[in-house]
Amino acid sequence: MSGRGRLALAAFAATLMAACSMLPLVDPSNWMAQAVFLLAVQCGAGALSRRVPLPRLLTVAAQALVMVVLLTVVFAREQAVAGVLPGPQAVRQLADLLTAGGDDVGQYAIPAPATPGIRLMLVGGVLLVGLLVDTLAVTFRSAAPAGLPLLALYSIAAGLTERGADWLWFVLAGCGYLLLLLAEGRDRLSQWGRVFAGAATPRGGSSAGPDATGGRALAPVRTGRRIGALALGIALVVPAALPALDNGLLGGTGGGGGRGSGGGTISAVNPLVSLQDNLNQPENRQVMSYRTNAKSPSDFYLRILALDQFNGNEWRASTRRLQDVPKRFPTPSGLSPAVSVTEVRSTVSASPSYKQTYLPLPFPAAEVRVGGRWRFEPEGRTLVGDDGETTGGAQYTVTSLDVQPTSDQLARAGAVPSDLLREYTEVPGTLPPVVAQRADEVTKGAANPYERAVKLQDYFATNGGFIYDTSVDSGTGTSAIARFLKDRRGFCVHFSFTMAAMARTLGIPARVAVGFTPGSAQPDGSYTVGLRDAHAWPELYFEGIGWTRFEPTPTRGSVPSYTLPDAPSGDTADPARPEADASAPAAPTPSASDSCPAQMLKQGECGQSAAPGVAAPTDPGTPTGTVLGIVVAVVLVLLLPLLPMYWRLRVRARRLGSSPGRTPADTAARTLAVWQEITDTAWDHGIPPDEALTPRRAAERLVRLGRLDTEVSEAVHRVAGAVEQVLYAPEPRPVPGLAEDARAVRTGLGIAAGRAARLRALVAPRSAVRVVGALSKRRAALTARFRRPSRPSWTRRPSRQEG
Repeated sequence: MSGRGRLALAAFAATLMAACSMLPLVDPSNWMAQAVFLLAVQCGAGALSRRVPLPRLLTVAAQALVMVVLLTVVFAREQAVAGVLPGPQAVRQLADLLTAGGDDVGQYAIPAPATPGIRLMLVGGVLLVGLLVDTLAVTFRSAAPAGLPLLALYSIAAGLTERGADWLWFVLAGCGYLLLLLAEGRDRLSQWGRVFAGAATPRGGSSAGPDATGGRALAPVRTGRRIGALALGIALVVPAALPALDNGLLGGTGGGGGRGSGGGTISAVNPLVSLQDNLNQPENRQVMSYRTNAKSPSDFYLRILALDQFNGNEWRASTRRLQDVPKRFPTPSGLSPAVSVTEVRSTVSASPSYKQTYLPLPFPAAEVRVGGRWRFEPEGRTLVGDDGETTGGAQYTVTSLDVQPTSDQLARAGAVPSDLLREYTEVPGTLPPVVAQRADEVTKGAANPYERAVKLQDYFATNGGFIYDTSVDSGTGTSAIARFLKDRRGFCVHFSFTMAAMARTLGIPARVAVGFTPGSAQPDGSYTVGLRDAHAWPELYFEGIGWTRFEPTPTRGSVPSYTLPDAPSGDTADPARPEADASAPAAPTPSASDSCPAQMLKQGECGQSAAPGVAAPTDPGTPTGTVLGIVVAVVLVLLLPLLPMYWRLRVRARRLGSSPGRTPADTAARTLAVWQEITDTAWDHGIPPDEALTPRRAAERLVRLGRLDTEVSEAVHRVAGAVEQVLYAPEPRPVPGLAEDARAVRTGLGIAAGRAARLRALVAPRSAVRVVGALSKRRAALTARFRRPSRPSWTRRPSRQEG
């Protein structure tokens, strides 16, 4: 196998070894087999392009095109042109999957399920890193910079895992990088020979002359070990210095994903998928407390947001325009004055550890008084934190509407507006037929949408044989719905998703709300809400009443009174909940307390309610040591790629800034230093040195390969002539202007090479590899010195000259 073939194989292996660190993030891990196959095809395309051969940029473009085609075939085949070419629809599908994957990454706790969006991000990320590594290491023959994308791949996994990536993945990633460096070292040695080695030093003495530097040949393994040690050290230091990322796969501002010591809050983007983690918490950690004057506290659900889009892979919230929070919210859409409505006043205090960007509110809220930066989303009637605002330690007062429709009003609901009907009854084409068939079977004989909705609720909650089980995987796509209907086992996510999807197939507008059930009553009349109170429920729309809550999940929440047989309107107790919840006394009217923000207290906006028992925020902020560690890590990451440039600038300044000296030895050293600088400058611009040539032949070669003009070529020959003089003349004479000639040669090489080559020569000079050889020689000299200490002079045998 050729040197470049070995290098390509090493790049392929290094990418896969680094990608293994991503395996613990997603379950199942069968995406890896797919990534291996696609990466092999992509690397094979690069090998064929280089064999043609194509120019370097065309080789990279060909590999990028192959990568896009592969992703299109795997993830958007139905939308692709002829099932292969990425047309507009395929690009839109890939973009939608990436968006969905980005949301999923912020939703799921580790290990996350391999949803189509997450799978696309994983496989696409491996292919992209593989393309970068192959481009740098094989196409452009620079394996050292190829460690940066490999480092990024490992660092992502190390940062996302709660306790850091396992040592096995670090060893694999490190071995992959060292394997890549070893392959490049062997390839360079096979081409340039002495570039990485000095002349061998005789055992018993030293050699003289400008090339007599001594030292053993630098072995490729030693080269890889030295170069890789620094980069791998950074890979260990950076993740250790960064703060832990928690609260879902990519984390957030909350307290973690629910499996660590402080985790378990609901994600702000799409909190559904963290519900399972919250429900399985060993400790029901309190996230908020509240007081309310609601007549039926068992119906007091705290709603975070509504998910109204179903694309077949997941339910998600639509992207809608935000506006300033109005003093009084508009009347809920679809609500008729004929429906009985009572205003409810509540005061909520969120725990400092509960941090997410949506403000939990009873639905429908009519007025909210809260400090901080918040924005209002009218369609879902939700408040969203602006510019990093979260619920941590928030204390706010809410006026909400307790809508009390009768079953008769729901049964006589009017026709739904066409635009709302079209938006909220849309189902994906991939929805299994069994969903609509089961919906028709369950609701057979129903006379109107209300009766169909009640039959659906009763089917899941009572007579369908479904079992509440939080250990079931929290899938959200069409396949998960079909599996749930077959297995009849799941938790609130499955019940709410499936009922909403079935309602849509029946022509009933539906969406899924996420938030908390009412929580637990306390002796002082307040209520506390914990992680295990996290919940999801469907909301169905009826013209004249608006969005209406249903409860299909057995043993959870409370069944609305308007869905019970012959139920009067009002606050009928839920038989599924303890009687204490329904008959809990209304909270007495308290005076404003210290739990109200000072600014609201001064303005008289706290009302007469305040929730006790929740301490004021006491978060001292990020520790100073952590901040300093982050700053140091960032500085190291930013400065590490610039070290070759810094070393090269220092060497150039030393070589060209030294004085001519007074002795012949000084003149020789300065002349040889200038010649060495010209040789390294040519190397930086893509002309590798050939130490077998005489100075005159080397100058001719440099002029020819560098395409230098007459003036610059004369400067090169002047320096070459000065080198010949100091090497062969009995008494070397100083030649003025050598430093200026070297600078002219550097300028001429840059002009002839072009802007990209000049930038490469400045930022990533090839001659910086000499520092490895210099360090190796220094280490060899120190090792030899300590291994063979000099003996006292009186023990040494005198030579003939001394005798």
